[in-house]
Amino acid sequence: MAEIFTFNFSRLTKHRNSYFLSILFLMAFTNAGANVKLPVLFQNNMVLQRDKPCNIWGTADNNEAVTISFNNATYNATAINGKWKITLPAQTAGGPYQIIIKGKNTIELNNVLFGDVWICGGQSNMQFSVKEANPKPDTSTFNNNQIRLFTVGIGTDFVPQDTIKGGTWKVANAKDVNGFTAVGFFFGSYLQQHLNIPIGLISDNLGATAIEEWMSNEAVHQFPQFYNFYNTYLAPHKSMQQMNDDFEKMKSSWNKKYYLKDDPGLTQQWYKPETDVSNWKTMNQPSHWEDNELKDYDGSVWFRKSYDSFPKDFFGNANINLGQVDDYHICWVNGVKVGEAYGNMNMTAFKIPDSIIKPKNNIVAVRVFDAGGKGGMYNMFWSPYWAGKWRYKKGVKIDASKFKRPLVSNAYIFGTPAILYNANIAPLTQLSIKGFIWYQGEANTGRAEEYKQLLPAMITDWRKHFGQGDLPFLIVQLPNLGKEPEQPENSEWAELREAQASTLALPNTGLAVTIDIGETDNLHPHNKLAVGNRLAMTALNMVYDIDSIEVSARYKSMQVVHDSIIITFDNNIVCKNKYGYIHGFAIAGSDSVFHWARAYVKNDNTVVVYNRHISSPVAVRYLWSSQPDEVDLYNKKGLPVAPFRTDDFKLMTAYKKFNYTE
Repeated sequence: MAEIFTFNFSRLTKHRNSYFLSILFLMAFTNAGANVKLPVLFQNNMVLQRDKPCNIWGTADNNEAVTISFNNATYNATAINGKWKITLPAQTAGGPYQIIIKGKNTIELNNVLFGDVWICGGQSNMQFSVKEANPKPDTSTFNNNQIRLFTVGIGTDFVPQDTIKGGTWKVANAKDVNGFTAVGFFFGSYLQQHLNIPIGLISDNLGATAIEEWMSNEAVHQFPQFYNFYNTYLAPHKSMQQMNDDFEKMKSSWNKKYYLKDDPGLTQQWYKPETDVSNWKTMNQPSHWEDNELKDYDGSVWFRKSYDSFPKDFFGNANINLGQVDDYHICWVNGVKVGEAYGNMNMTAFKIPDSIIKPKNNIVAVRVFDAGGKGGMYNMFWSPYWAGKWRYKKGVKIDASKFKRPLVSNAYIFGTPAILYNANIAPLTQLSIKGFIWYQGEANTGRAEEYKQLLPAMITDWRKHFGQGDLPFLIVQLPNLGKEPEQPENSEWAELREAQASTLALPNTGLAVTIDIGETDNLHPHNKLAVGNRLAMTALNMVYDIDSIEVSARYKSMQVVHDSIIITFDNNIVCKNKYGYIHGFAIAGSDSVFHWARAYVKNDNTVVVYNRHISSPVAVRYLWSSQPDEVDLYNKKGLPVAPFRTDDFKLMTAYKKFNYTE
């Protein structure tokens, strides 16, 4: 078509009038080429939510008519401001169906099922794949046409996005299941086998991420500890691309007027290998220089270090990544500039050309510029190769109050509020779903008391944005990890578990207890089959109302009787220890000091706890440590009794909150 049009255009331009006719034809041709588009989520093999009206939406020319043909019916919409949405009526579970979307073009969605759609969120233990899990069922069970898998291509942004970065709906088979979230797949497989309906699983998670990254801008803004960050990056309501574009427009004049002005290191070229550094001091990195010798110093500091070799990326390219640098930095290798990055959340890898690398003694020079607050190469967690002693020298000192700090978008993906919600959850909020499963918290253990507020705030906010009522939200409580303490002690891990459990005060929330299936020295325990199954058992109880005892028994009340405390649970319990001895109980007297206690099951739902040295007990804790010795109490379905405490003593993570400083 393009070749024919070009030929005709050349003929028409022989005459003036024909020229204008050609322009009109060109405009019409261009307009005719505008297509109806769907978000990445809508593809062949997808699952749409049963028993609910289902939105299908997309973009088109303004005022363009869009139709959807489905199940012998046609539905219509008109694009307004380039966007359209059509809502299909509720359907029972089943399929496969074909859905045809027509505008100026036609899109066909084939092999579509209606069933239950679950979003699988969290960090690395949700991201942990089936191929890494052990044990796992017979791989023949992986081939299931009634289970569909979608892994979200993770993106980041400061404003909510309309579509996710990428992903493909796949029919469950042994090949594609292996790379999918293990917890998510085992959860979905258990449900599919027990409910005999199609299950759609959307894996939307990223390792090492904290909860605040998955909270919306509005949710973050509820909490004072986020105000500084919110006002700097979220309040402008600019996308990362917009920030980049704005920065590029002013970067040249900003460099000249502020960033590169009056620095002796630049004029004297301290980045050259032959620079005399005999009078330079040393400083360990990573660190903030205010925590060393440079108190209250703002401006540039030059760092130098020698390396005989460099790490290589997946493609075999040598690179340098200094982690997070506060605020800006430029990097040279052997006198050649290899890159620069802006903003104190940057974490940028610079490729080092092979042509400049020497067999030994490669000189890395870094100009770090701090525009206020703390400065330095302060986080090399992901790049420890560069840690150690660096030579340093002060460059130009500035008055930070007079320095114009530009807004830049290179957010650090681990720990930056809202950026993962905006790019990966917000684009899904028009989708009808059944609920969420959530395995996260490891990154927040140091702020467990704060997490007790953040998690319910996030749940409430997600439900508000999805607009489908109190959608089920099922949480994996953190498993055991580490070494059992010799004496009862406070534990951040235990406090985070309590924070997770406290969300059960919200309606339609559930908790899968995993205190007995972790690994002593492994943050990523392999038994994800049990985790997925326990989540599914919780769903069968809470969401599908199938079995009343498919959840762990929980603490209900306590009663002091003489020198003992009687604990009552909300469900029947059994002791698996053949001698009837129960590990993990601790008891405290009026001094609030806990000691290991003896305990025994009194009847179906009570346990007696005592210590013969404590005559007037006041409180009990159960499995209150990162790693209990043994777990003995279960319900009749083999689910462990949930950890708990009866006291309200001050926690070790009290008052520890997110802290952001420029």
